[in-house]
Amino acid sequence: MILLLLAAAAAAWWMWGRGLTRNQLVAAGSAVAGAFLLLKGAWQVGLPMFLPGIWMLVQGQTQRPDPAGRMDKDEARRVLGVGPDASPEEIQAAHRRLVARVHPDQGGSAELASRVNAARDILLAELPRR
Repeated sequence: MILLLLAAAAAAWWMWGRGLTRNQLVAAGSAVAGAFLLLKGAWQVGLPMFLPGIWMLVQGQTQRPDPAGRMDKDEARRVLGVGPDASPEEIQAAHRRLVARVHPDQGGSAELASRVNAARDILLAELPRR
């Protein structure tokens, strides 16, 4: 039974869980283990595992950060340091310059790199509409 539960958890992670954070994986594991114990009749142990696990999963889904940070065009221009009349080449050059500095492999952070990427995407998506 335990092996079957572990196989089901591994299959679920493979199909849906690769985008989850470590905290969400721990919460899911706690909820599954708690549900298993509740089904076996050990409610004194299963309930304190199941309820917080479900609560943490729900909180993790509702508080997932938006990678673009709901950035508008003006903020995207400020992030990349380009003017309102920037060409696609200028936007790409500014993006390359900034990503080289804020990339996680260069000592930056993933949040900063995703913010720079989002700024580039917003400004490039705006160009054909002009």
